[in-house]
This record gives sequence, structure tokens and C-alpha cells, in this order.
Amino acid sequence: MTRGGIRIGRVLGIPIYLHSSWFIVFALITFSLVRQFNVQHPQWSETQHWAIGGLTSLLFFGSVLFHELSHSMVALRFRIPVTSITLFVFGGVARIGRDAKTAAQEFLIAMAGPASSFALAGGFYLLSRAFPESTMTGALAAWLMTINFWLATFNLIPGFPLDGGRILRAIAWRVSGNYLRATKIASRTGQMFAYAFIVVGMWWAVSGQIFDGVWLAFIGWFLLTASAENYAQVAMHDQLAGLRASNVMSTDLPLISRSDSLEDYLRELLRTGRRCHLVTGDGQLVGMITVQSLNEYPREEWANTSVQAAMLPRSKILWTTPEEPVLAILEHMQSKDINQMPVVAGEAVVGMVAREDILRIIQTRMEVGGMVEKPS
Repeated sequence: MTRGGIRIGRVLGIPIYLHSSWFIVFALITFSLVRQFNVQHPQWSETQHWAIGGLTSLLFFGSVLFHELSHSMVALRFRIPVTSITLFVFGGVARIGRDAKTAAQEFLIAMAGPASSFALAGGFYLLSRAFPESTMTGALAAWLMTINFWLATFNLIPGFPLDGGRILRAIAWRVSGNYLRATKIASRTGQMFAYAFIVVGMWWAVSGQIFDGVWLAFIGWFLLTASAENYAQVAMHDQLAGLRASNVMSTDLPLISRSDSLEDYLRELLRTGRRCHLVTGDGQLVGMITVQSLNEYPREEWANTSVQAAMLPRSKILWTTPEEPVLAILEHMQSKDINQMPVVAGEAVVGMVAREDILRIIQTRMEVGGMVEKPS
């Protein structure tokens, strides 16, 4: 298990994960297909109904995986790293390591998914023509043809973060020349469609189509949340673009001697309010200590335990340089789940970058908007 779910393998060097919600929707789709095939093909045995239902459900998620791999292959073609692909309750998502550099790249990456699903729909259509729908192969092919067609069509809805929204963003980016403005347009469009799904879903639910209505409203809620989160992330990246560690680091370094006790460290914590201190010895940096390190020792041992015993040694400290982009630092902090990093120039520690300081800068710069000039 990882934060992305259960890892089931790699394709094209990309880790593939199953989110826990995938098992729920896989069971629901399989059960729904079994009921559908029971009605359409009563001559089949119960074993055949369950076998073709499970196989069709698996091939559906295989189609979703192919859809996401198509995005990924085009991204890799433009030397854009793909971190992972996760299958979950709403299908799948490919985590792209960075944004496209041009509107053309964005357009081609976004188009790859729907194009692949339409291609699969065509392939299953040919298979359905080769086998009568009364056969298991023909029934499987007919259902997968339809679902892939609607998967492609749904993803072409021009609302972020759907593929259609990314296509819309690429077009708006090409016309306006402003990536953030294009993202805002696509995000607002996505929110309009999300609200429409929620309203229609609620109407269906009160009209008696409870399952379909709740499901459509749930999709609308998901799109609404995802659209807002994606825009916030792009806006955050826009505000941090051009900033380096030297622009945001604090030069007021919180220091403590390795010979001090944890009781002394507690007093220093309460005096400064700083949650992380650099540990020195003989005028040199020897380690780092945080509140978490303090809490690993029982309260009664603090007076007789030295800072050196509890600190993280210098060799294990994750540090950065004054020239490192703040975006890279923040991503590193998030991936390693740390809140601060020392800034080292040569052999000297010249500052400290804290996650809360970066977030405060983002908030301030977004509040003042266009009045801020980004450093070169």
C-alpha cells in the first residue's frame, strides 16, 4: 500500500495503482452487468453471467488504463515525466510531473485520451459485428463499444479538469498567451458543468431515478471540487514562479548547542516559537532538532538527555541551495513530508526555508495580485 493505493505493476516505466475506491466501483459495475446480462440473455447459466460480467468489468478498467496511458505516452514524448497512474472510483488519473511548456503540447496531451477511447470503441464495434450479440463475446464487445464511446464523449465536455477542459485551456492559452487566465476560463466552465450535473442529478433523484441521480450529483460534486483545486494549484505555481530559496529564506537562524539538554531546548522553543532549530558544535553545524524529536522522549528524561542524542545528524538533513526554485523546494517538502529545509552555500548554512513561510508568501501575493513583480 502507498498513498496512491495498491501498486499492481508498471507500464512504460509508470507505476500503476489501484485506489481503495476502485474495488467498490468494480463490484458495483460487475453486479450491474450480471443483472443486465441476466435480463438480456436468460439462456446463459449463472456461472456464465458472472464470468462475462467480471471479465467485461475488468476490460472496462483496462480501457480506462489505456486512456490514461495514451495521455502519458504523449507527455513522455514531450519529455514530461509521468509520476503514476491511479485507477479509482471515477475511472483513472495520470499524475504528470510538470505542466506542458506550450499550448500545442497541452492540446495534444489532452486529446490523446478521448482519441484512444474512440479508437477502442471502434475496435469493439468491429468485434461486435463479427460475433452476434447473443454470444458472450458479442455482448461483451457491444457493451465495451458503448461505454468507451461515452467515456470519450464525457471527457470532451469543455470543463476543467476533464480532457475537454484541458483542450479548452490549450485553445484559450494559445489565443490569450496567458496560462493562468486560460486555466481560470477552463475552471469556471468546469464549475458551470459541475453545478448543472448536481442540479440534474438532484432532479433525477426526486423524480424516482435515485441511483442515477445521486451518482450524477456525486460526479458533479467531484468535478466542482477538482476544478477548484486544480485552479488553486496552478495559481499557486504562478505566484511562486521565479522565486528562489534566497528570496524566501529566513536568515535569522534558530541555533542551539548540541550539549544543551532537551529541557533547555524546550525553553528555547517556548521563547522563539520556532519549531525547528539547527544544532551546532564547535562552531559547526552538526544536526537539526524539531518538536517531533523532542516528543520522542518521555518528559521525565528531558533534563538528562542532550540535544545531540535527539537530533537528526547533519548527514541525514535534507538541505537546499540559495539558487533552488521555491516550487522545487515545496514539492520536495511535500514528497518527503518535512516542514523546513536549511539553505546551504558552500559549507555555511545561510538561511532556513519553512513550508509555512512559503504558504504565507503565496497568500500575500495572491491578495495583492498583479501588483507583485516576479523576480528574474
